[in-house]
Amino acid sequence: MQTQTVKMVVTGPFSSGKTQFVQSISEIDVVATERTISTEEERVKDQTTVAMDFGRITIDDDLILYLFGTPGQRRFDFMWEILAQGMLGFVVLVDSARPETFREAQSILETFRAYAPTPYVVAANKQDLDDAWAVDDLRVALRLDDEIKMLPCVATSQEDVKNVLLELLYSILEEMELD
Repeated sequence: MQTQTVKMVVTGPFSSGKTQFVQSISEIDVVATERTISTEEERVKDQTTVAMDFGRITIDDDLILYLFGTPGQRRFDFMWEILAQGMLGFVVLVDSARPETFREAQSILETFRAYAPTPYVVAANKQDLDDAWAVDDLRVALRLDDEIKMLPCVATSQEDVKNVLLELLYSILEEMELD
């Protein structure tokens, strides 16, 4: 039996938790391209991804997931299309506590949908914070249809990350069966 590999992309706005999401679940040391941030207005955190994060998860003997985290800043968006090539699905990570990033999340979602008509899920990250928006309110703010899977998440929780990726994997497998 040949091992099947599934390429998934994890995307979202700057500082939404993409690197942490990949690090929480990867069985290998994550290949990260983080660099120190130089401009003051971006000082939400000290580092940013400039090319990608790469992680891997072995589901069983015949299924391996490859995770590619995108940079969140628009100045690195040339990497998005490159990383989207060959993806079988993607996760849009949204920082539930930063409503000023919701429009950007919506734009990134539309961009990735234009790259490839693959299954996707939206993960409402940072649900452990006091000022996090409820998933239902976030769905309204992002103007997401009811059939789009939107899941609560805390990127530092391996269990939450696993649940998000399993939902995406189920959607991918369902789509493969329909083809």
